[in-house]
Amino acid sequence: QVQLVESGGGLVQAGGSLRLSCAASTRIFSINRTGWYRQAPGKQRELVAAITSGGSTIATDSVKCRFTISKDNAKNMVYLQMNSLKPEDTAVYYCNVYVTPNLQYWGQGTQVTVSS
Repeated sequence: QVQLVESGGGLVQAGGSLRLSCAASTRIFSINRTGWYRQAPGKQRELVAAITSGGSTIATDSVKCRFTISKDNAKNMVYLQMNSLKPEDTAVYYCNVYVTPNLQYWGQGTQVTVSS
């Protein structure tokens, strides 16, 4: 069983920055796609950014040029650097590892609140 633990969330003013971290209990980031998702109150969970085993990245349009996903395979860590935060970025952020269509792992989530 893979365990994912997010950290780094908190309260920040608009325009500020946060760095989220996701720690895995096994060396799973080096062989599987990893993503950061978020879910705001009353909204569906959405993909924010993802990184493949080879290091290619994607990000949703609303966060491009502001958020950067990265990983350190040796440390079993994935990061989400969030700059120029906006109130609409307020959500619970989840770390996700995609193995197969029927097997994915999720962390418990970390709250990010951006005040205006």
